[in-house]
Amino acid sequence: MTSPDLGAAIECVLFVGNEPISGERLAEILGVPPERIPELMGELQDRLVQRGLCVVKIAGGYNLATRPEYAQFVERLLEPTPERLSVPALEALAIIAYREPITRPEIDELRGVNSSGVVNTLIEKGLVTIAGRKDAPGRPFLLRTTPHFLASFGLCDLDELPRLDEVEARQLARGLAESAQQRLEDTEEETLSSPAEEAEQAP
Repeated sequence: MTSPDLGAAIECVLFVGNEPISGERLAEILGVPPERIPELMGELQDRLVQRGLCVVKIAGGYNLATRPEYAQFVERLLEPTPERLSVPALEALAIIAYREPITRPEIDELRGVNSSGVVNTLIEKGLVTIAGRKDAPGRPFLLRTTPHFLASFGLCDLDELPRLDEVEARQLARGLAESAQQRLEDTEEETLSSPAEEAEQAP
């Protein structure tokens, strides 16, 4: 196939894909060497310049997304009423992202409060997953973030998390929680939802 044909094929594949697709998987689907994928992606991106969609590299793969400048029109269609993550949930998520893999008792110790409710919420939302058990008394579950977490916060991998000075863990977590909340409010693209979680009291 010629490059334009391959570009159209990539556009179709990304359009029907529910999750970001890795370059290796795209190369396998198209029957081309993996090193050709960046070139083909660049060509597709150029073709989409005057259109409402764009190619984004996110969560270790590629995806099609609507351009931010047209977000208001998409919102009018969907009439979203996104449920924001609570500050306690964002705080726990920040701790997991920076310290993964980590157990829930370790999160409780850092936060100074029982985190069962928020951890369960994060798991239900697909932002956090169980990644085995720790070789420790009681063999508690280890928790880590998911590709859905990366996609939701616009990250390709955890190396793109903000670099923060070594500070007390609770201050670190609250700082990222506030930063993430501001990002959600600015972009108005957060559409995560789950049953209402129980209110937590700060320590």
